[in-house]
Amino acid sequence: MGRNRLVETFSTIVGIDSVSKNEGKVHEHLIQVFESLGLEVTEDQSKKQTGLGGNNIIATLYGTKEVKPLFFSCHTDTVTPGIGIEVEEREGILYSKGETILAADDKAGIAIMVESIQRILEEGIETGILEFVLSPGEEIGLIGAEALDIHLLESDIGYVLDNGGPVGKSIVASPTLYMYEVVIHGKAAHAGLEPEKGISTVHILAEALKDIKTGRLDEETTANIGQIHGGDATNVVMDHLNLKGEVRSISKAKADQLIEEMKQAFTTAAEKFGGTVEINVELKATGFRLLEDEPVITLLKEAVGTIGRDYQSEVSGGGSDANVFNAKGKRVTNVSIGYDKIHTIDECIPVAEMEKAVQLVLALVQHSPKKE
Repeated sequence: MGRNRLVETFSTIVGIDSVSKNEGKVHEHLIQVFESLGLEVTEDQSKKQTGLGGNNIIATLYGTKEVKPLFFSCHTDTVTPGIGIEVEEREGILYSKGETILAADDKAGIAIMVESIQRILEEGIETGILEFVLSPGEEIGLIGAEALDIHLLESDIGYVLDNGGPVGKSIVASPTLYMYEVVIHGKAAHAGLEPEKGISTVHILAEALKDIKTGRLDEETTANIGQIHGGDATNVVMDHLNLKGEVRSISKAKADQLIEEMKQAFTTAAEKFGGTVEINVELKATGFRLLEDEPVITLLKEAVGTIGRDYQSEVSGGGSDANVFNAKGKRVTNVSIGYDKIHTIDECIPVAEMEKAVQLVLALVQHSPKKE
């Protein structure tokens, strides 16, 4: 019964479209689900601030066991193409029937949450306080989690159910991510008749690039320039140029240094040729690194062992809501729930891995340490 119900729950949630900024309908459904299970549901008022389709949701199960509270987190939005998703099972693996994503990222995590709660209630499993957090807008910049008032959570440690690969893996480090845009202003002139009267933004860019590092810089740091646009015609000295890039590092200090080097390089180059620059930098995620002996990891290792898997730690090059929670003072790791090939129409997830993820959640709940 549990397996079939898990697949049915997943298929139902997937069938409710929730591409980023349009999470309202799936939030309405999930609130009804959690309330029907007897949990206390709280919504913040963050969508007024974020412009997303829903608020953050916290559903709380008030167990009476004298152990430390835990929270579990998933995001409710999906990438495109995510309209009209239908699920089909082939040889124990779930796929999308059509030319859409499957949305196992992260609706498999939500289904695992719901099934775990159902089994806790049916099997009479004793728990402490369990908090289940559902956040919109993750796929477009961790927006929902960023807007969450962290004081609404009683738990100090938590587990984001939103990583690919077999159950047993955990992200213990994730980078600080800066995204930046540079607008270079020069001076137009006819490129054939009087180019010397112009100020070429190409010259400014070329000069700046001499002092800007890109690529893999070390084992925990990368930098990239991904977009360059400029100019109006081949016979005009390019007088405007837009550039977009990013910097990622597990070490925030390294990321900060690279951003300062980038700013200085463009400013100096513009001054050399008589142009100007506008530079806008956004901090998209703050990095974290968890130690192997921290409570959030020691509990996870124990739980993974009890379900017959080997624990594996992973350093990620990307961000998740775990970045936000750690930046806000919680200790949180992002655990694998089995999905593969996310953000593509080939996305899939084995039902057996979803079942194993439910076992992991239950093991975490049952091995939660006593209150000090």
